[in-house]
Amino acid sequence: MILIVDALNKDQYPDILDQMFRMRARVFGERLGWDVTIEDGRERDQFDDLDPVYFIGLDAQDNVISCVRGLQTTGPHMLVDVFNAILDGQPPLRSPNIWEATRFCVDTDRIREKVGVGGISYATCELTIASIEFLKDAGITDVVAVVDPVFDRVMRRTGNGAYDYLGKTVQIGKARAMAGLLDCTDERIARLRAYAGIEGSVFVDEMEFRARRTQKASHPQSLAQYFIDQLDAAGTIEELEAVLSLADVVLGKQDSARVTGKGGAKPLVDAVATNAK
Repeated sequence: MILIVDALNKDQYPDILDQMFRMRARVFGERLGWDVTIEDGRERDQFDDLDPVYFIGLDAQDNVISCVRGLQTTGPHMLVDVFNAILDGQPPLRSPNIWEATRFCVDTDRIREKVGVGGISYATCELTIASIEFLKDAGITDVVAVVDPVFDRVMRRTGNGAYDYLGKTVQIGKARAMAGLLDCTDERIARLRAYAGIEGSVFVDEMEFRARRTQKASHPQSLAQYFIDQLDAAGTIEELEAVLSLADVVLGKQDSARVTGKGGAKPLVDAVATNAK
């Protein structure tokens, strides 16, 4: 699921942002070898100080697994202030209806699943769907994305590559970069959803998310003991499965597994089924 973090709620998620900057350091600095600034294990630049919108992918344990950064083109942004050579003399895009997307990355060390004929990860598709849906609903018509040619080819495999390009592809440090235009339309979103088989909302429910985080931070031991007691009291498979399902939602699957044991839910269900015979 995708969490939206911006100037209005960033104070609620310092740990999530910290995970994101550390992931960016691993992906862009270590794995891709880009010429980026890394301090204390985090990759940040001057555009992170402009209160951008971050689209942050989370796994079932609330670990950051993907991200992309959105900036308005009416102010400073990477295509104009860092990658100006891409424009090759063309005037920069300046429009309240066009945003820039940069720092798109997925933590492949955490992501193993693949979807689609082109082998594009579910996380990549989910992140793209969320960012385009959010911007479209905000009245944004187009996104300009500064990417490397490899990622451009990846997106074209999904049938959702850029509909046009600006300037030319240039070598910047160790990486090559290009700028493509993506339309924020229902048609593009539908193609992405069909490709990945994604239905329903891709966004984190913030109220539920904050409540779960507050519960885990305030009462980690009491919550765990509550579920242990409920497991002990379960007398049927249905009751046990209901407790396990609730534990996954409230504690997260990783912490829930600590409560139910290394074997997870199946041994417990099997044990209740055996005793019931």
